[in-house]
Amino acid sequence: MCTREVLMGLILCSLYSCAGSPAGPEATTITSGNPLFEGWYADPEGAVFGDTYWIFPTYSARYEKQVFFDAFSSSDLVNWTKHEHVLDTSIIHWAKQAMWAPAIVEKDDQYFLFFGANDVQQPGGPMWDEENTINHFGGIGIAVADDPAGPYRDLLGKPLVSDFYNGAQPIDQYVFRDADGTHYFFYGGWGHCNIGVLNADFTGFIPWPDNSLFHEITPEGYVEGPFMFIRNGKYYFMWSEGGWTNSTYKVAYAIANRPTGPFERLGTILQADTTVATGAGHHSVINSPGTDDWYIIYHRRPIPNEDRDHRVTCIDRLYFNEDGTIQPVKMTLEGVPPAKISR
Repeated sequence: MCTREVLMGLILCSLYSCAGSPAGPEATTITSGNPLFEGWYADPEGAVFGDTYWIFPTYSARYEKQVFFDAFSSSDLVNWTKHEHVLDTSIIHWAKQAMWAPAIVEKDDQYFLFFGANDVQQPGGPMWDEENTINHFGGIGIAVADDPAGPYRDLLGKPLVSDFYNGAQPIDQYVFRDADGTHYFFYGGWGHCNIGVLNADFTGFIPWPDNSLFHEITPEGYVEGPFMFIRNGKYYFMWSEGGWTNSTYKVAYAIANRPTGPFERLGTILQADTTVATGAGHHSVINSPGTDDWYIIYHRRPIPNEDRDHRVTCIDRLYFNEDGTIQPVKMTLEGVPPAKISR
């Protein structure tokens, strides 16, 4: 015959293990997983609009097939909704191939989507092809919409930047809005990075005091993919190094007191890990509003796949040391746990 104490003990044991843990298998933590979504996607631009996270990546394929952008949205960084063909060559008529590396910014309740197209080359340059008229014209374009998912229209009907300034190929742009409302425009391939200031309607640039449109700010090791964010009053400038087609691709950074620099390279924070993936780079960074939780969104090339365009979009946490420097990123297969936006 069971005493009351024994009966209560049996009931409690049905709810808890003898060690006091919940009964049954240990609860599984839900995470985003890496990659975040199916398909070959690279150069991801992360953004936060309202209560939603967004990612705008390059569709990673050969140039002749790389003629559109998909977008992805999420309320928690774990579950992602695909928005197909938010921008393509049916909208940007001057773009014929190689639409890549989008960047998006909100201004006056509109969404401005910047992108590179056509892989424009400089006459006499190493990649110039006299017979290929597609790479004779192109550069950085801009589209605008009332919603991040579109529909978009071509703002200018031509590239915003089509010429080479300071040796920088007009690709890989990033728009950084400073606390005073100034929109700084970073861009550049071929080992050169320029900075300019966008005018009020994003149709051009405000000249610097020396009347030039762009100043070169190239840090040591820079190849492409500039990005900037601000934390605790410090400006973090980041870029990609190495070759995007191979395992040398990586991300480095600098910290400055102003968005114009100077930028002195502090170190590498993201690079190949042969136990996870190679070719890790061309990233962006987002912050969950109201927190000091930061995330790096980037592409990488799964192992053993070594195809040039077989890149996937991933997310991992970005951690800082007490002095504000960035810890090396640990690439994971798990990704990150849910993070709802609460303002």
